[in-house]
Amino acid sequence: MSVAFLFPGQGSQVPGMLHTLPDHPAIGRTLDEVSEGLGENVLELDSTEALRSTVSVQLALLASGVGVARALIAEGVEPEAVAGMSVGAFAAAVAAGALDLDDGVRLVKQRAEGMVKLYPKGYGLAAIVGLTEKQVSTLVEAAYTEQNPVYVGNINAPRQIVIAGSDEGMDKVLEAARKSGARKAVRLNVSEPSHCPLLEPVADALRESLQAIHLQQPKMVYLGNVTGRALRNAEAISEDLTNNIAHGVRWYDATTVLEELGCRLFLEMPPGHVLSELGREAFPDVRTLAVGETSLKDALRLASQFGLRLQPKEVAALIEEAASHAR
Repeated sequence: MSVAFLFPGQGSQVPGMLHTLPDHPAIGRTLDEVSEGLGENVLELDSTEALRSTVSVQLALLASGVGVARALIAEGVEPEAVAGMSVGAFAAAVAAGALDLDDGVRLVKQRAEGMVKLYPKGYGLAAIVGLTEKQVSTLVEAAYTEQNPVYVGNINAPRQIVIAGSDEGMDKVLEAARKSGARKAVRLNVSEPSHCPLLEPVADALRESLQAIHLQQPKMVYLGNVTGRALRNAEAISEDLTNNIAHGVRWYDATTVLEELGCRLFLEMPPGHVLSELGREAFPDVRTLAVGETSLKDALRLASQFGLRLQPKEVAALIEEAASHAR
């Protein structure tokens, strides 16, 4: 049995998310690296005011995900595979050793700034729960116009679909979804139409930037956003990082592959718990844990139950804690 690291995307952010990360040397070093790459203190990006900016949100998610992943790896939790939702893919690529963190900071900043510049208002994302991909696709096709485009975006689960596009186009689809029996049809806290052809110009710019970067061969399996398949070479990962902004995310397919690879423990990097809940609902035989909603020690304890070898000092700490409870 093995473990997979999951990295959340935009929408999972919460105020103070960087200030509440575990106190671990690897996390501290990561925050310092991101601050150096930005030329500003990354800890200033997680205030309520700062998180109104897509740029701040995506950079904070990168720092949070990479920092906690590095801390877990430093304590001996070596993942078999990594998967990141949307911008979380960049943190996954860094954790896999394919992308340098400095390059990840620059790319995520470029990506977020490009999204905001293209669609500063009037667009976004919405979620529909209770209908299939085929049903949602039919509703989207009926609502689409050139003036008010709307697209199928992410497939989070067989009956949890995200749509992207103009406010008016999405409202039409949401209304039709409710009439068609959707259990939930709501707007999401994302102000850009991610994962659809409207953001092709951002993908084009990322392609140019990634072509100038030398990605390394990954040290573990990376699950692609666009295909939902296991990727094992730098070229394929670069293509996925380029294209995921303008294509839907096949998240359910990706996590299905994780389960097929033998991953029986999904650890979701902070913040949030959405990916853990999706995994729990889809795969009864897989344990899931949102690290940000428990503690690093809880994650290490659970990992040890799956036969993962922890660093000796951490094992000693867990044994001592268990002994104190027994006394």
